[in-house]
Amino acid sequence: MNAEIQQIWVYLSTTPLLWLTLTLIAYQFGIWLFGKLGCPPLLNPVLTAVIILVVLLKVCGVDYQTYFRGAQFIHFLLGPATVSLAIPLYREIEIIRKSFVQIIITLAVGSTTAIISAVGIVWALGGEKIILLSVAPKSVTTPIAMGISEQIGGLPSLTAVVVVLTGITGAVGGDFVLNRLRINDDKARGMALGVASHGIGTAHAIQKSRVAGAFSALAMALNGLFTALLLPVLVHFMQ
Repeated sequence: MNAEIQQIWVYLSTTPLLWLTLTLIAYQFGIWLFGKLGCPPLLNPVLTAVIILVVLLKVCGVDYQTYFRGAQFIHFLLGPATVSLAIPLYREIEIIRKSFVQIIITLAVGSTTAIISAVGIVWALGGEKIILLSVAPKSVTTPIAMGISEQIGGLPSLTAVVVVLTGITGAVGGDFVLNRLRINDDKARGMALGVASHGIGTAHAIQKSRVAGAFSALAMALNGLFTALLLPVLVHFMQ
């Protein structure tokens, strides 16, 4: 009986549908746990799902390539999900229009700070050039960040990991930092989360308020564009 169960598991573990299903279940469990315990930042649904899946992959001895064959459909949906963020932007277009100058200033300062801080920390720790280039676009949403990394000579795979960690860190700790700084304006909080922690931070901002979600979505999109234009120029200048 045990041998038969083992054979079934070996078959299922190589089936793409299994890991797609487990990914969705892990995230749904994360959402349930997040709401059940009063929405504590440390139990961000994305972080919970990541921890569950990492443990499952380790216990089952399944490599990432096998997992990704099933989860790549979710990866594909990153594009449409990003485009759908235009909906909260449209709903708050009047507020956004009135805050145009503040948005541009915040974007320029935030994007530049994100790049310089990431590169500066890695440089101070003695990181190699390829690591510097890989972490530079850490605050940009994953598809854009990987494209930028490849263009400037970084490692797209490393960039993807750093981007996800940045997003989770911002979603988990963003509220704490903003509360400590006594920043209560939804527009400012949304811009901060969008610039610093891209899509994951934006998802968190949308949970807080419509205005914060709209400004975070705008900040994420503009930060991707700004970084894609600015970073290659900075890299060329540094070289």
